Order: sequence, then C-alpha cells, then structure tokens
Amino acid sequence: MKYNSTRGSVKGLSFEEAVCTGFASDGGMLLPESYPTITRDQLKEWAKTPSYRSLVSRIVPLYIGDEIPAHHLEDLLDKAFSTFTSPELIPLPRLKDDLVIAEMFHGQTWSFKDYAMSCVGQFLEYFLSRSKKHLTLLIATSGDTGSAAISAVRGLKWVDVVVFLPRGRCSKLQELQMTTVLEDNVHVYRADGCSDDMDDVFGKIHADAEFVKRYNIGSLNSVNWARIMVQIVHYFYIYLKMEPDGEKEVEIVVPTGGCGNITAGCIARKMGLPIKLVCAVNENDCVDKIVKEGNFVTKPTISTIAPSMDIQMPYNMERIWSVATNGNGNLVNQLMANLNQTSNIQLPGTLQNQVRSYIGSFSVKEADIKATIKRCYNDNDYILCPHTAVAVAYHYKQQSIDKNNNMARVIISTASPRKFPEALQESGVPFKSDKGVEELQAAPTRYTDLEKNEDWLQALRDKILEISEKQKAVD
Repeated sequence: MKYNSTRGSVKGLSFEEAVCTGFASDGGMLLPESYPTITRDQLKEWAKTPSYRSLVSRIVPLYIGDEIPAHHLEDLLDKAFSTFTSPELIPLPRLKDDLVIAEMFHGQTWSFKDYAMSCVGQFLEYFLSRSKKHLTLLIATSGDTGSAAISAVRGLKWVDVVVFLPRGRCSKLQELQMTTVLEDNVHVYRADGCSDDMDDVFGKIHADAEFVKRYNIGSLNSVNWARIMVQIVHYFYIYLKMEPDGEKEVEIVVPTGGCGNITAGCIARKMGLPIKLVCAVNENDCVDKIVKEGNFVTKPTISTIAPSMDIQMPYNMERIWSVATNGNGNLVNQLMANLNQTSNIQLPGTLQNQVRSYIGSFSVKEADIKATIKRCYNDNDYILCPHTAVAVAYHYKQQSIDKNNNMARVIISTASPRKFPEALQESGVPFKSDKGVEELQAAPTRYTDLEKNEDWLQALRDKILEISEKQKAVD
C-alpha cells in the first residue's frame, strides 16, 4: 500500500513514511492510494470471532502490507493493548430508550484516542529503533490528543514530543494528564489561546518543508494517517456487535472535533461497511454548517464544557472531501487555497451531495448538553462525559421525532466522565473520584506557560532546535 496527499502533489509514500510524517510537503494530508473492499461474506466470517483485537489483526495489515512482518505486528499490537482495563476493550452497554453506548475510554488516558495512539507509538518504536533516526512530534491539543500522544511515546529513546495545550480551556484533569508527565522526551506548553490558534502555529512549522526535513518533524494528532487507520477498526467492531449478519445498516453517532474519527468512519463505509454516520458537534458548529449548507467559515472558537470539540477548523475535512471524490486532488487543493485566502468558502453542489452521502450532522447548545447528562443519569444511573452527551442528545431528539425507526444506533463515547468533574457539577450530576484521579491530582507538574503577547512560533522553533542539540550530544 502506498500513500498520496489529499492535494495531489505527493504520491507513492510507504507506510513507514506515512506514520513518521505530519502534513505532506504540499500542505495536504496522507491517504492510501486505494481502499480494500470488504464483502458481506467477509463480514459474516469476521462476526464469528468479533473481538476488537482480532479485527485489528485483520484490518490493519490491509494498509501496512509487508512493511511490518505479521509476527512483529502481532507483538506490537499485544503491547499496545496490554494496559487497557476492560477485557472487551470496547464494552457496549445498552440503556433505557434503546440507547447503546460504545465505551471507548478504557485506555491509559481514558479517551478513545488511546486505542489508535497506543498502536502508533508501537509502530514508531519499531521503525525508528530500526533506522536509528530521531523524530520530533508536534501536538496541538484541544484536550485529549495531547495526553494520549504523551502516553504513547513517553520515555521512548528515538522520539521527543512537544505539546501545546489551551490553558484554562480544557478540564483540569485533562491538563494534569499532560503536565504531570516528567520524562525528558516530553515538553508541555500551556498556551493562552484556543486549539485553533495553536493549529495555526503548528501549520506554519509544517509548511516550512526544509525545516521539517532538517529536524525530522512529525505529528501524532489526527494528521497522522496511522491514527485514522486504526480508528477504522472500531467501526467494524461496533457494526458486527450490532448486526453480525452483515445485512442491515447501523447508524453510528460520533462526537466530532477535528474530524479525524469521522474520517475513519467514512473510510470504513467506503470499504463496504453498511453504516450511516452522524457528526455531533457543540456550539462550535463549523462541521454542521459544512454538511448541511456546504458553507465552510472559520470563526472564533466558543469555550464550552465539551472542550475537545471546541474547534472551528476541522482540518480532516479535506480528507473527507478526498474520500468522497475518489481522490480529486485538484479540487481539494483549490478549496484549501481559497479557504486560506478568504476563511469562507462555498462547496460546489456536487461535492456537497458527495459529502452528505457519507455523513449527516447535528449541533447542540450547551444547555442541552447539561440536560442530556442529567437525563441519562436520572434514567440509567449512568454518567456521560460532555462530548458523549452531545451525541446522546441527537439520539434523544431522533427518538422523539421518529419513534418507528428500527435502524440500530450506537453512540461512540469518546472519553470517561471522570475527566470532567467541572462539567458534571454544572450538569447536576455527582462526580465520583477514584484512586487514579486522586493520584493525578497529587502528582508534581512540569510545563512552560505561553502568553498571548509572546511569539509562539519562535518558542516552538527554539524548542525544536534545543531537542536537536540534545540529540546530537547523545549521538
């Protein structure tokens, strides 16, 4: 399998190059040059052993090819999932009102991002230890990505990770999962701004192709193809748990921020999985506007109790355009060039229809997020994280609109509620502390603060140079 840029100018990269790369040198994002087709007969066969781990072993090799031999890949995957706390990896509790939750928060940092990130960390360790080449990973996070990335690579010899988090805009526990990691290869900055501000700085670094190549810079946010690749698996797993016969369609509702997770769902659908996808977003409704109106407008981010969704620049949208148009790099390149110039573009009608053939969308206000958390708790004694509540709000609304809809529906729960005590308190739901939370709250911290009036780009460049000098001294 080879990988091409969404913008058409970069082609033929290996999986190793893809996993060690952030943005492509033309500014685009990497996708496979083709997508394997999964038949209904294969789905039925897979349903006979429908464990998440077994599906990873079946689907991931389709995109890696022979770059990691099968026995090595199995060892890496075993290590990746060894720290998860649920034997099922993704339990699917069934609650009142036909509410089915896919609990994707049983990894090290209590977030769905652990599932893919733990694997990507192992892939990096495999390739970099073999090549003896150092990689500096840059992460701009709205909340969960930073901690999952840090957990995946902390202490690794051939990797340093630089994380910018939005100070005061994510939950205190989300922040502590980053600032309490003291390994020498982890560098955390608390920036006085939103995640879109940080993405702008990181985008400028990645746009400097010479600088990126000289200092071997990559990314572990959802820019990294390998994260999307592993996330494809959970759509197959959820589907087969709900419809093992592989015949009926299943609706999967996805709390959405930067659109990395929903991109994986689009690829699963392109591979032949009979799913209907819905993006659920908060008041930062850029994705909802793109899907429903074809209008992509970047505007200031609103801070909410669902901070990982506080994004107005869903950068993976260009991957969705590429998937929907069968890799029309010229179109994607022109759209992104226009967006960078005007911050406001209208999608061609044909593209709007192509996108809507893959995904629907839903937006909810903050008051409804809180009400949903409260209702689910009262009805089920079950606590939702605020991001999951956005998707559950869609379920409750659809039930009131169409009570005769027999299509199975699953809500992806993207994080544990234990990460969001402030949101639970505001919603009138008790926060249940535990040993893991208490240890985190008591741990020492290390970080650097960046103020609004500071030059964040220069600070990031200086840190990259410092890491490079440290690595030269080690070599």
